[in-house]
Amino acid sequence: MGRLDGKVALITGGARGQGAAEGKRFRAEGAEVYLTDVLVDEGLATAAEIGATFIEHDVTDSDAWAAIVSRIENEQGHLDVLINNAGIFHMVGLADTERALWDRTIAINQTGVFLGLQAVTAIMIRQKSGSIINISSIAGLRGAGGAFAYGASKWAVRGMTKSAAQELSPYGIRVNSIHPGIIETKMVDEFSRKGVNESIRERIPMGHYADASEVANLALFLASDESSYCSGSEFVIDGAMTA
Repeated sequence: MGRLDGKVALITGGARGQGAAEGKRFRAEGAEVYLTDVLVDEGLATAAEIGATFIEHDVTDSDAWAAIVSRIENEQGHLDVLINNAGIFHMVGLADTERALWDRTIAINQTGVFLGLQAVTAIMIRQKSGSIINISSIAGLRGAGGAFAYGASKWAVRGMTKSAAQELSPYGIRVNSIHPGIIETKMVDEFSRKGVNESIRERIPMGHYADASEVANLALFLASDESSYCSGSEFVIDGAMTA
């Protein structure tokens, strides 16, 4: 038996990287998986590879959220897991953060999570069950002066997680946040572009970046019934970077 047999999961930002790894892990454990992303070609390829369903989706669009949740309910009858994974990252400090970059980062990383939380609340309340996993960052636990907008958005995700957990836990809905350190995905390209890749790696006591599958394993625990009494908590996976 799989650890997610009978469960239906929706994963945003699922075309590649961490979201794709989560989708692959969840499928292997028996879940029906819906991947969403703005990267259509990559999303379709990933979904075909792992046996998932792909839906084009801009997480800043509330109507799109409503349509996707409605479709899943019509096709599956229930929605058990939401991973708010979609996000963007730019290494730009406070003084150089232009308003357009700020607005885009907040729209995707923060408002996208808010809209996801709202979109699944009704169906999960009707079910009296559900697990919502918000992907924050270690930037949501400490300052991120070199990536000002990103840090602000990830702190907001941490706070929204706790507020949503307080509201939704009485209905059997668990809400937790994952706080990854440096994960070997396309986001690492930003470090290379800025010439700080090795200096950042040297700050990690374990001495290496995490593989996306390691974050997926943590998400699997939170999606499964094994974490039945976990809600409103931060789960850090960073190789002791913030220890």
